[in-house]
Amino acid sequence: MPKLKILGTSNAVPTEKHENTHMAITGKKRLVLVDSVGTPTVRLKQAGLDPLQITDLILTHFHPDHVCGVPSLLMNTWLMGRHAPLNIYGLPHCLDRIEQLMESYEYRAWPDFFPVTYYRLPEEEKTLVLEDEDLRILASPVRHLIPTIGLRVEALPDGRVLAYSCDTEPTPAMVRLAQGADVLIHEATGLGRGHSSAGQAGEIATQAGVGCLYLIHYPTLDDGYRSLVDQARKTFSGPVSLAEDFMEIELPAR
Repeated sequence: MPKLKILGTSNAVPTEKHENTHMAITGKKRLVLVDSVGTPTVRLKQAGLDPLQITDLILTHFHPDHVCGVPSLLMNTWLMGRHAPLNIYGLPHCLDRIEQLMESYEYRAWPDFFPVTYYRLPEEEKTLVLEDEDLRILASPVRHLIPTIGLRVEALPDGRVLAYSCDTEPTPAMVRLAQGADVLIHEATGLGRGHSSAGQAGEIATQAGVGCLYLIHYPTLDDGYRSLVDQARKTFSGPVSLAEDFMEIELPAR
């Protein structure tokens, strides 16, 4: 069954114990990285994942705390001997800038560099990102400071669902994307433009009728984040947990 491993949980300012928010989804044939930060090959190895096995990279939006590791990921895996193609998915706003960034490194001239294909997703709800025999991933635009997508991961053939908000204010599009999900991973940066509080994450979980809620992308510079679970429990009656770096989440059986 597909599994999700949390690689980082912090908001834009990471700490020694909390890397910026990103994650990996493993299926029978795919290793899908959602965003790329820090030094990706090191982080993946710490999580017990082989960087050379990444098949797909989904970029949620073009903010440094979500995409700053893309050049390092491409260069390091090339130097490690990668030859397999890599698929990169995202909105045009993000992928246009990623391509410009990589062109500034003249990466297409790197000797024997592996093929990279960019898939620009439309800003439409529940756009199909990728699908194979045991995994389907859909994307919807959410409400952040720049064009951003949230994700819906469906395990096939039984239909268990995990949803991920990415960075967003409360928005009906996220409720629709997470509708009936077994697991919702929702940001809890705090009140403010482009973000949500833990209480608002709980409200989204309640409106979407999800099975359980994990809070992510929370402030980690002090211990204040430890109260976020209690805040979310005021607006959501189901199980609430704080996502932690290197946590593995399996979709519960129905």
